[in-house]
Amino acid sequence: MDHEQPTLRRSEELSEIIEEQIATGIRQPGSRLDEQELAAEFGVSRTPIREALIQLAAAGLIDMRPRRGAVVADVGPARLCEMFEVMAELEAMCGRLAARRISAAEQNALQEAHRACEAARDAQNPDEYYRLNEVFHRVLYTASHNEFLAEQAIALHRRLRPYRRLQLRVRNRMQTSYSEHQAIVDAILAGDGELAAERLRGHVAVQGERFVDLVSSLAVLKTATPQEAG
Repeated sequence: MDHEQPTLRRSEELSEIIEEQIATGIRQPGSRLDEQELAAEFGVSRTPIREALIQLAAAGLIDMRPRRGAVVADVGPARLCEMFEVMAELEAMCGRLAARRISAAEQNALQEAHRACEAARDAQNPDEYYRLNEVFHRVLYTASHNEFLAEQAIALHRRLRPYRRLQLRVRNRMQTSYSEHQAIVDAILAGDGELAAERLRGHVAVQGERFVDLVSSLAVLKTATPQEAG
């Protein structure tokens, strides 16, 4: 058992590193993840690599294919739109419940996360904004006080991570996102569940120009070289 724990922790670390590489486009949709090559790259045995790939497959970030092994998942625009549609409803539900159930400590945490996003926005740092944006949304999920709902929201949020991150590279999206966050915070602190749900749904849904922007960014991601994507 003592030998299993370090291996498990290492596999989780590797999973996070590879996930980050997928999110930033270093490992592009459709590219193969060879266990032996990854083991050599990270200086580990194939066991933690295999465990990391299983974790990524469970999150939907990679596909395990016969004879090809692990491949970075390639999601089409129609499927992406469906996933964002579900994500918008999950977040709306979290917002509705959070407006009723959020504790004083969680209110402070939400405002603190919002202020941190403001600093990243002012610094024009989309990667840092994205990291802090995740914190903001996690606080919302927790504040719903519905563990099952939070688990589902976190799982789909993680699945959409590469694409939500891409959105922040669209011109003026950080400023728009921050303004939408402010409106969400105001609704939740006012205890208006329906308004919070409506604003979160609009914040996450990918429709109209935002869908076109996402598809355009996705095309760039698929054609970029690792150096360009990083």
